[in-house]
Amino acid sequence: MKDLVRYHMVFTGRVQGVGFRYKANYIADQYRLTGYVKNEYDGSVTVEIQGTEQEIYMFLKALANDRYIDIYGLQKEKIPVDNDERSFIVQY
Repeated sequence: MKDLVRYHMVFTGRVQGVGFRYKANYIADQYRLTGYVKNEYDGSVTVEIQGTEQEIYMFLKALANDRYIDIYGLQKEKIPVDNDERSFIVQY
């Protein structure tokens, strides 16, 4: 069984209007991560993501390497795992 962790993250920078949510959803599906991504009114993007530390590291690396996304800041906080969650979704 995998050692799952869950993080609440807030991304700032050029993160809205550049396909961030689509890309986050695509990468999360590739690594079988669960959680959600959501645009915020202040221009930031919130992500809650659950998987192994390595999978989440690869998720963040892939987002940072996207040519349209420019992350200036990232607040990251470990939160309790949701054992009932089964997918990654885009919230509106």
